[in-house]
Amino acid sequence: MNSITIKNPIVWGDIPDPSVIRHEETFYMVSTSMHSMPGCPIMKSQNLKDWEIVNYVFDTLENNDAHNLIDGENIYGKGSWAASLRFHIDTFYVCFSSNDMNQTYIYQTKDLENGEWERYVIKGLLHDPSLLFENESVYVIYGNGEIWIKELTNDAKTIKQDGINQKLFETEHEGIGLRCEGCHAYKLNGYYYLFFIEWPSKGSARRRQLCYRSKELLGPYERRVILDDDVGYHNKGVAQGGIVDSQQGEWFAILFQDHDAVGRIPIVVPVTWKEHWPVFGVDGAVPEEFEAQLPKSESHSLVKSDEFNNSENKLALNWQWNHNPDNTLWSLTDRPNYLRLKTGYLTTSVADARNTLTQRTEGPSCSGITKLDFKRMKPGDRAGLVALQYHYGWIGIQVQNNSEYYVSMCVNNTDRTENFIESLRYMADQIFLKIDFNFEDSKDTANFYYSPDGEKWMQIGQEVKLYYTLDHFMGCRMGLFNYATKQIGGIADFDYFHYM
Repeated sequence: MNSITIKNPIVWGDIPDPSVIRHEETFYMVSTSMHSMPGCPIMKSQNLKDWEIVNYVFDTLENNDAHNLIDGENIYGKGSWAASLRFHIDTFYVCFSSNDMNQTYIYQTKDLENGEWERYVIKGLLHDPSLLFENESVYVIYGNGEIWIKELTNDAKTIKQDGINQKLFETEHEGIGLRCEGCHAYKLNGYYYLFFIEWPSKGSARRRQLCYRSKELLGPYERRVILDDDVGYHNKGVAQGGIVDSQQGEWFAILFQDHDAVGRIPIVVPVTWKEHWPVFGVDGAVPEEFEAQLPKSESHSLVKSDEFNNSENKLALNWQWNHNPDNTLWSLTDRPNYLRLKTGYLTTSVADARNTLTQRTEGPSCSGITKLDFKRMKPGDRAGLVALQYHYGWIGIQVQNNSEYYVSMCVNNTDRTENFIESLRYMADQIFLKIDFNFEDSKDTANFYYSPDGEKWMQIGQEVKLYYTLDHFMGCRMGLFNYATKQIGGIADFDYFHYM
């Protein structure tokens, strides 16, 4: 087999809390998706660098006001956290917790790419869980600072009533801002290995990767810092994730690194073994590129353009809704070759608007462009293109009470109200909209443009500084939206979305 060059980051986009396995020749990865629906994207690769989305674990997680963005309720920064992906015998498993529901979920399927998922719910929050299968026994190891183990029934559907249920150990706390969490558990060559992330407040003061190991499941465990490196990027540590081997016997770790507004991006680290300890990187550092005995494969962007020319109401897998959609209020078939978004609820901001359709942004720079037909919008309606995170900005059309159209650029105030930076009277019934993003060296800016013909672009409003905050806990996304402030029933038709 010829070698390939893996260059970090493998994706300059938001793929937080990666969990990777290899099944036969194929690598699979699941990632945190929080309030985006469908949730828990399943991605696959033949070589750990070229990934494509092939499925999601669930279409919606729960059906309540917060998940549906109703009556001011939301699950920004909540929803599904830190999923664990595993395969055992003939079944794939995904396990994660949801702090807004105070529950832990286990989904199971025989067919990871196309199959139906069976869902099981465990009451209580098992923070950042990792499944561990050993013969006929199944365990979940979880926690933050205090690391616990619970035994599950052998079908991995619920807690085993008379099984193991105890604290394994407590992790270091002196000089630590964020204690160990994000467990990834393995049984290899007679050892139990537990990988964690922690964030010291002293010393390097950045995220780092730890490994605890023991020959006994219940310990005692030895501890070692196995990676403390930022790849020369603003003291942003590379950490949180697990390990996987290739068919050729090479080992790799798949971790993430904070890249500010674009999100937490995936990094592949070569792994070797010394005296039964995993050794991450080269001389303690993450290589910017390295050779691996893995096959070449086709590259698939995780963000894609869309002409909306589907013959059925089925979106490309690259799209996710902001919270649960109302499936009665969008269509790809009502007007062929257009995405139609209808208003069905009154709100005052895009952050609270249902049926905002989103994709990731990617660094070092990218642009999103759409063409909007707004002649069926109603007074009070607002529709367009948004750079979506807590400190968002959008460009689009707003309709005044006298049915006058204005192209507007708007930002979010700190009190969750919208501030219109600039509004200009617009006389046509369709418009081209564009947002340019710059994530180079964490510049993290968005600029907003409109055009009557898609050729000559005019900037409007102001440059928006983007920030990664825990309010949304997600990298900036591009979104298409339509919401009503006065009456429902308005329609916005999007001709296409182009990603550049």
